[in-house]
Amino acid sequence: MTKLKCISPIDGSIFAERETLSLEACAEAAARACTAQVDWGARSIRERADLVLAGIEAVGAMNDEIVPELARMMGRPVRYGGEFRGFSERGNHMADIAEETLADIEVGDDATARRYIRRLPWGLVFVVAPWNYPWMTAINTVAPALIAGNTVMLKHATQTLLVGERMARAFHSVGIPEGVFQNVFLDHDTTHSLIAGRHVDFVNFTGSVGGGQAMERAAAGTFVPVATELGGKDAGYVLDDADLDAAVDGLMDGAMFNAGQCCCGIERIYVHESLYDAFVEKAVAWVKALKLGNPLDPGTTIGPMAHARFARTVRDQIDAAVAAGATAHIPTDPADDGGAYMTPQVLTGVTHEMEVMREESFGPVVGIIPVKDDDEAVRLINDSRFGLTASLWTADLDRAARLGDRIETGTIFMNRADYLDPALCWTGCKDTGRGAGLSILGLQALTRPKSYYLKKATS
Repeated sequence: MTKLKCISPIDGSIFAERETLSLEACAEAAARACTAQVDWGARSIRERADLVLAGIEAVGAMNDEIVPELARMMGRPVRYGGEFRGFSERGNHMADIAEETLADIEVGDDATARRYIRRLPWGLVFVVAPWNYPWMTAINTVAPALIAGNTVMLKHATQTLLVGERMARAFHSVGIPEGVFQNVFLDHDTTHSLIAGRHVDFVNFTGSVGGGQAMERAAAGTFVPVATELGGKDAGYVLDDADLDAAVDGLMDGAMFNAGQCCCGIERIYVHESLYDAFVEKAVAWVKALKLGNPLDPGTTIGPMAHARFARTVRDQIDAAVAAGATAHIPTDPADDGGAYMTPQVLTGVTHEMEVMREESFGPVVGIIPVKDDDEAVRLINDSRFGLTASLWTADLDRAARLGDRIETGTIFMNRADYLDPALCWTGCKDTGRGAGLSILGLQALTRPKSYYLKKATS
């Protein structure tokens, strides 16, 4: 048994700590969930959905406490008000579509037989959630899993240690049984053993590529399904007919919000050569207007990164790029402490030989490259081992759709970035992982099909 410690990026102090469960205790929790699933799965979809919606509202009632708690755990400025809007939007959408999505698929009913396909819950869904959007990423799976009749064990990231605990308290307060939704504190070895021992029926993991590989290794040979969303190196492309000011505002917000710590944050930008100089000038001015500081200060627009070691990775990428010939446009901010508080940066003169344009940064840095046409832009966007989203800025919807068909990602945005529409499937390709979150496909992924051929008796 070990202790998990959340180190606050505000001042490096220990904000929270919790003891991990032993494998025996974790297996007992899984057994309780499996027992609870029988009664939970027997309830109607509407009843389960209403309880989940009540749980979401109970979380909303805690929001005044949650917002500063998030700032202390992972550094997001309080001025942005937390995640409840997106948390609620996602949960409500999945509740709204559940009955229709999970209805039997009627194949035929004649004098000979009745035939249909029914969607059944997997059983126990194990959710491993990340720290960067700890509420919204968790609800992506927790809500549809519970509504579909599964029980859930939630293991949250150490950096946002208190999120799962608070969510469980809210859900239990409205009548969701404790065995149906459990928050657990686990170390890596116990997590591996939980999956490898087939104590769970479905795994949903959001995090790093290495973490996703560890989940798949744990499940190897068990046939337990593993869904993964492993981040990206998301690109923006500013076409020659783009609204320049809108493109600058949308893409730079996508690159810098949450200190760049967004799964679908913009990490590289390609601009048509006719707009390149003007775009760079405006982008640099946009970033210089940010105020780096304590996230508890309402005037702060960009807070510290969640941990000093994350900032170190980004600084190393920037330093290596500058050493290889790139230009850094933002002078060191007075609030930059060399640790978690990091100056946001815009780079030009970058190439795809540089790590900052190849590997996930997950921080407040973006490289900008001029391109001569759409073909060059598509080639560069696809020159990545990741494939989560791409953001296209143009007045021509048909042109964007044609380009989108050629770009290797799970989502194409036009004239916006860094948004998750719960009616659309959240998915990726290549090293971003595989899986289907939210939308009707997300509900279907959290259930298994069962076919019925009911031959009728004949006289």
